[in-house]
Amino acid sequence: MTHQPGRYQPFTMSDAVTSPSPSARPRMTAPERRATINLAGIFGLRMLGMFIVLPVFALYAETLPGGDDRFLIGVALGIYGLTQAVLQVPFGWASDRYGRKRMIYIGLLIFAVGSFVAAWAPTVFWVTVGRALQGAGAISGVVIALVADLTRPEVRTRAMMVVGITIGATFAFSLMTGPVLKNWIGVPGIFVLTGLLALAALGAVRFRVPESPQVPQDRRVELRDFNKVLTDPHLLRLNFGILSLHAILMALFVQVPFDLRAAGLPAESHWQVYLPVLVGSVILMMPAVRRIDQPQHGRWMFCGAIAVLLLAQVLLMFSHQSLAWLATALLLFFTAFNLLEATLPALISKQAPVALKGTATGVYSSLQFLGTFVGAAAGGALAQRWGDMAIFALCLGLSALWLLAAMTAPRESMGRSQ
Repeated sequence: MTHQPGRYQPFTMSDAVTSPSPSARPRMTAPERRATINLAGIFGLRMLGMFIVLPVFALYAETLPGGDDRFLIGVALGIYGLTQAVLQVPFGWASDRYGRKRMIYIGLLIFAVGSFVAAWAPTVFWVTVGRALQGAGAISGVVIALVADLTRPEVRTRAMMVVGITIGATFAFSLMTGPVLKNWIGVPGIFVLTGLLALAALGAVRFRVPESPQVPQDRRVELRDFNKVLTDPHLLRLNFGILSLHAILMALFVQVPFDLRAAGLPAESHWQVYLPVLVGSVILMMPAVRRIDQPQHGRWMFCGAIAVLLLAQVLLMFSHQSLAWLATALLLFFTAFNLLEATLPALISKQAPVALKGTATGVYSSLQFLGTFVGAAAGGALAQRWGDMAIFALCLGLSALWLLAAMTAPRESMGRSQ
């Protein structure tokens, strides 16, 4: 498979949400499909380390020494995102210079070590250390960059949608299986399982994924190039979006497990809500996924998904004692979350300069995981000091700001391609 590396051009959101009619679309080649599927699996594994403990972690941490402080629980849950945020850019930068696969190997090994530390941890403090190490294997941006390297521009949006859909599927799988696995092997067993899967993924990277054909192994990334990535106005809007999306997600999961328990559903039965909610959200999302890349629909569907996200926060705020209303609010939330999570990687990948994909996607992933930490830590702090309503106020504020940013984007940024 050959590539024609192009010169970086200013990019608008329409370039990522518009595409030819289905009949005119070129097909992905077999190597492109194979690389995309395998790398999406690696990306999904990384997200599994964060997602699979979401529905059970707060209740588990409550039983450990130090677990009587909601702020410490939030930090332990979200520290994964902080180390991811700090190290995504260095990993992406290093992948531009030394190669994508080499950095993926290193990241998977660090993630596995962190998983085993979290499994052993006797206190909330040591769980926090293990989660921090899990996050230190910060390869998400590198994986996105390698997907972009191994696909042609005309099929890259679809490749990135596969990655985004994999994230949504991983999230759904995690919420459905996390409570069940906790019942079978406990939370420490879940951490061991994710560590073993990370080690197994090393083999998949080695034998199933080619190295990037277009990254110079000795290229030096100039500071001015890095600054160009940070200051692109359209990229800034998308980066704020992913930060907000994951901050909202993690803040909610400091509180939602307690709300489900308060509504009369024991922890081991939470899957009975998550399963129908997530299946329903995927069914509702799929028509939008097929249409969001059409010029006449992309803008209003993107903004509409953010509006649904905001509506879900309002419903959650007033649904604490009603299982039916909690499930309805979660259905709306996950429908919007899955659609936005599937769309944003495609938007970011097309914005990235060809020679700086690792750096640009590293910035994106850094802000994604910074949102993870900020949401969990802030949610825990707000719940500890002012109660659960403060968490929903935070989520409402972030949703409203993101919606405002999307709706007030310059018309040309959502119009025709440049």
